[in-house]
Amino acid sequence: MYSGELEVQAKRKAIAILQDEINRILNATRELMYLPEIIIKKDKNSMKNTLEQISGIEEEVENLRKKITREVSDVGGLVIDRENLLNTAYMMDEIGQHITDIAFRLTNLKQITLKNYKLDVELSKFIELIVDEVYKLNEIVRNLNTNSGNAIELSYEIQSIERETHTKYRQLMVKIISDVTNLRELLLLKDIVDGISSMSDKCQRISDLFVLLALS
Repeated sequence: MYSGELEVQAKRKAIAILQDEINRILNATRELMYLPEIIIKKDKNSMKNTLEQISGIEEEVENLRKKITREVSDVGGLVIDRENLLNTAYMMDEIGQHITDIAFRLTNLKQITLKNYKLDVELSKFIELIVDEVYKLNEIVRNLNTNSGNAIELSYEIQSIERETHTKYRQLMVKIISDVTNLRELLLLKDIVDGISSMSDKCQRISDLFVLLALS
């Protein structure tokens, strides 16, 4: 088999693993979106199950990232593609870590803080934007090997969603700083909102890397 064929096969394998990663991230982000509502209901069993599921998904994403590293490290000819694939895999891993960190901080908030300031709804809407971004990433990776033009068009939609997240981020920060007087709760909420915003930024960067892969 020619080295070029090996490179193409390795790239396709890596993209398939990336799709597995993104699917798991999508599931974890959806779990995170419902967590504020669970906290409001004081459903400790559901809270515990959600945290366990998110933690388990993070571990799966880390294992998939290691798998991609093994797949592409053996093919020296992938040069630029190899770097983009690895950067994408590591960034997905970072998003998984963000989800776990955000979930941990959310469960340490007082239920009354979320309820009094209606932050359960606001945070769920904010996280829903990230769900939309990850869903679009999932669609992009599906198109990488078959329809690169469509993959690039989808990346524009992620840019649009990211602009929405920036607007939502500013609105939430103003609300938190203006309304929340308890320092502990304020710091937790700030970390949560910053973490969600960071997830959005990483989704945009992953989208850019996918565009480079589509163009290659």
